[in-house]
Amino acid sequence: MGWMRSSSVAERRMLLGGALGLLATPAIAQSWPARPLRLVVPFAPGGGADNQARLLAEALGRRLGQPVVVENRGGAGGTLGAQVVATAPADGLTLFYGTPGQLTINPILMRDLPYDPVQDFAPVSLITRSAYGIAVNPAVPVRSLAALIALARERPGRFAYSSSGVGSGPHLAGELFRMQAGIDIIHAPYRGSGPALQDLAAGNVPISFDSLSVLIPLLRPGTVRGLGVTSAARSPLLPELPAVAEVLPGYEVTVFNFIAVRSGTPAPIVARLAAEVAGCMREPQITQRNASLGVDSIGSTPEELASVLATESVKWRAVIDSAGIKLE
Repeated sequence: MGWMRSSSVAERRMLLGGALGLLATPAIAQSWPARPLRLVVPFAPGGGADNQARLLAEALGRRLGQPVVVENRGGAGGTLGAQVVATAPADGLTLFYGTPGQLTINPILMRDLPYDPVQDFAPVSLITRSAYGIAVNPAVPVRSLAALIALARERPGRFAYSSSGVGSGPHLAGELFRMQAGIDIIHAPYRGSGPALQDLAAGNVPISFDSLSVLIPLLRPGTVRGLGVTSAARSPLLPELPAVAEVLPGYEVTVFNFIAVRSGTPAPIVARLAAEVAGCMREPQITQRNASLGVDSIGSTPEELASVLATESVKWRAVIDSAGIKLE
């Protein structure tokens, strides 16, 4: 009987502790953060991701009442920066600025990845989506996607397309285009967008896939000729360019950027972060700047981001396996 009374007391204490824990849960998010945060960007300073991250960090810091310091950890296709977050404390103070590579593409292409893209990260929110553009050197005798496809079919293996590197978003967009169009074009990888587009403009490579933000300065003066965009619909920034889906139904490729944290971060903190990040992406100075670059500002729930990551992983695994893409 004494054991039963002791057990009953213990059970009541456990139940009371659980109830108090539930009551305290919202308070965790309200009192957090008590210290500055860091936003790990897995690329060198000065690029598009870094610029977007700094804009977000400033707005997020105002909303949270603590500085958000951008920390650049470039290298190994973004995996070094991802590893920093994967091994950080699960307190929500270390944020990861992700692009498709680190959690969806690199796990397919790279062996011995130093983190688990699913188990080590908690999705927070999407922040942006943008399309790639397809451009040709003006000497290529085509002015439409349909004409490009027809020409490539007439001359299999004669045309190459440049990208910013093996396994990059533009490379995968080009491979999906090649497969869906049923054409034989050759991938010419470069070490970044700069040299790839320099050779496109010089006529050393006839076709290129790349971000609209870097193509637009070449499209405006006619240095290169735009043929289409890879989003499902036309871009408001370049409405004259058709979506590839108008010629190849079902084709869609967008690059998405997002925020994640270390797995195990308390759910109330993740939820608050998602809400604050979404609020940042609705601020006029951010939406207007992004729109000028052809980038859509987006906020999402953690669940929506998790769904996007899972869907993109399945999609690109099929493309990578079919194309036989490998990192040397």
